[in-house]
Amino acid sequence: MKRREFITLLGGAAPGWPLAARAQQREPVQRIGVFTNLAADDPESQARIGAFLQGLQQSGWTIGSNVRIDYRWGTTDDYTRYHQYAAELVALSPNVILCVAGAALTTLQQATRTIPIVFVGAIDPVGAGQVASLARPGGNATGFALFEYGLSGKWLELLKQLAPGVRRAAVLRDSGTAGGIGQFAAIQSVAPSLNTTLTALDVRDAVEIDRTVTAFSQEPNSGLIVPLSGLAISHRDLIVTLAARHRLPAVYSYRPFIAAGGLVSYGPDIVDQYRRAASYVDRILRGEKPADLPVQAPTKYETLLNLKTAKALGLEVPPSLLASADEVIE
Repeated sequence: MKRREFITLLGGAAPGWPLAARAQQREPVQRIGVFTNLAADDPESQARIGAFLQGLQQSGWTIGSNVRIDYRWGTTDDYTRYHQYAAELVALSPNVILCVAGAALTTLQQATRTIPIVFVGAIDPVGAGQVASLARPGGNATGFALFEYGLSGKWLELLKQLAPGVRRAAVLRDSGTAGGIGQFAAIQSVAPSLNTTLTALDVRDAVEIDRTVTAFSQEPNSGLIVPLSGLAISHRDLIVTLAARHRLPAVYSYRPFIAAGGLVSYGPDIVDQYRRAASYVDRILRGEKPADLPVQAPTKYETLLNLKTAKALGLEVPPSLLASADEVIE
């Protein structure tokens, strides 16, 4: 989505809304809270929120006419303020809150058990205690899960396909979330069969990412796996730069890493989840309960490959991988 289009959707045209149209408004204005883990000017924020707003428009909701949206942009470097942001949104008494899973969802559920919440990008929401079950969430929250832990092994398989000589791989984990533990365990389960030793790099900020990746890269035959986390997506430019600087073949979990110059990614289309989340928000605004809306799984996983980066690392891409990739950047 182009920046101008996103700003138009985000700002909602409320300030310039024709007075006649406002006067003709009959239905009450619904209020939506949005709590995300990226900065407002991050291109990934624009893509995700833009998709959500487009979905709302397709369901008949127009900002400034029958719906209002209040945002809190809580970056992953600012976890200490998440409780404040959650409290601020709850105090506004929105009809529903859209949030990214992880720390944002946790703090929101601590702040309210009554306001409906639709989450996006959840990793094991049942294990995290965020819902009672995927089929019947049971509480005030429902939404969209990213994947099953078992799929994490695909990242190591991709790494070995592209760089068969890798014997040790670092898994970059956000130490502030529980999801990283399950992802690491799933990768660990396939590591022996692929003759690879895994090392967990627990990080909390850019400084730790730089320090730990640099230290790990000093030994030969090394590679990097970057699982799903808000911290990783926030610092994707730094991580991709470090991988290139230290000549580490790296596998990522999000499309934006490849756009930033990363080697290969495998994972769900999270922007599509934000678009689909609009349908759940719409249903809740029209009277349905989160407890009765099942948590949905991704509808598509995609593999993206950057041939320019592969060439820079001196890697020969197997024809089978080239043929199966959903998108190839040359």
